[in-house]
Amino acid sequence: MYSGMFPERGSRMTSDARTINIAMEFSSTPGARYRSDGPYSGEEFREAILETALQESGPDACVEIVLDGTEGYATSFLEEAFGGLARKLGCDVCLQRLRFRSEEDPLLVEEIQRYIRGADE
Repeated sequence: MYSGMFPERGSRMTSDARTINIAMEFSSTPGARYRSDGPYSGEEFREAILETALQESGPDACVEIVLDGTEGYATSFLEEAFGGLARKLGCDVCLQRLRFRSEEDPLLVEEIQRYIRGADE
């Protein structure tokens, strides 16, 4: 199993960390970038699920994102959800507070990390 921990941060999740399973809590068929593109967009996920989870979990708590169980992800969904969050909150905050897990496609974690880091460019 690939945990998706960011080695440069090295922090461990506590037992009270919030976990979001995208397939179970949002959609097994995530859509495109914007709400205007159709249902289950990256923008909708970021605003309705991800930002809310970060706010409710407190300023230092981690949120774990389980990526498995979907039919796949459009790059626009991932960039808007996670790159968009990094543009809003900052790259460092996202790298410190988000953890990703994927057994089905571990390369998704690296892709998301690139979108987060690229948001500061």
